[in-house]
Amino acid sequence: MSSISNTGNLTAVEKRGHTLLIFRRILAYIVLIFVCIMALFPFVVAIVNTSRSSAQIMTEFSLLPGASFITNLKNVIGDSTLPIITGMLNSLIVAACSCVLSVYVSALTAYGIYAYDFKLKKVANTFIMVILMVPLQVSALGYVDLMSNWGFTNNNALPALIFQSIAAPGVFFFMRQYMESALPLEIVEAGRIDGGHEFFIFNRVVLPILKPAIAVQAIFSFVASWNNYFLPNLLTNANAKTATLPLIVAAMQKMDRLIDYGKIYMVLGMAIIPLIVVYLCLSKYIIRGIALGSVKG
Repeated sequence: MSSISNTGNLTAVEKRGHTLLIFRRILAYIVLIFVCIMALFPFVVAIVNTSRSSAQIMTEFSLLPGASFITNLKNVIGDSTLPIITGMLNSLIVAACSCVLSVYVSALTAYGIYAYDFKLKKVANTFIMVILMVPLQVSALGYVDLMSNWGFTNNNALPALIFQSIAAPGVFFFMRQYMESALPLEIVEAGRIDGGHEFFIFNRVVLPILKPAIAVQAIFSFVASWNNYFLPNLLTNANAKTATLPLIVAAMQKMDRLIDYGKIYMVLGMAIIPLIVVYLCLSKYIIRGIALGSVKG
């Protein structure tokens, strides 16, 4: 520490290296600040525009809040043609259930392949990885046809929107990789020796170790389900009781001859709030996992 602070005792080469180090740090901070501004700029604009009128949004750009927040909120809530609140509740139900099911089932599947030895272990792992490479659009028509035969479309589409998220090969792959680096099999064996059954070991021993991985995948799963437009558009419509928020936002631009941008930005602002809340609730587990990994390393 003293050798860095006392630059008067450094040689010319060391002073040059010290200056270069300071320059790199300043450049890195400038780049990071610029990236943060670029990432946060759309969110700031969306939040600010929730308080501005449609005419103000169309005529001028401003980062200062307006005085039309209450008006825009009343227009959104009072619009009988588009059930915004119902859409938010539907999206929240689908996103929360999809998040919990995809993360839990994927972690359980990854644990079964990681902790057990059976003949078709490699085949099962390869099969899941092959499914990971298949785009959703390839299997969507078959899934929609199956759900139509079962009656899970339009006003009964919520089970179909939730059920499709159970099979999540990407979440499985992430969980399995995390188990290989953070879950010693000796802990599982110790739990079995103590008399714990398999589900008890998984729920009480394995899941607490996987908290950082669960938090990361929970955020990704929730955001992906919350923003999903493709599958809900095939299974239901904006006028159905099970319409999700992306369908309603898309329908707003089709139904209004004179687009009310203040109302649209208010809906977008309302759609951002659950994502921020989920991230704030789960971010501490991500940071804790990173800190724990750095100490172990």
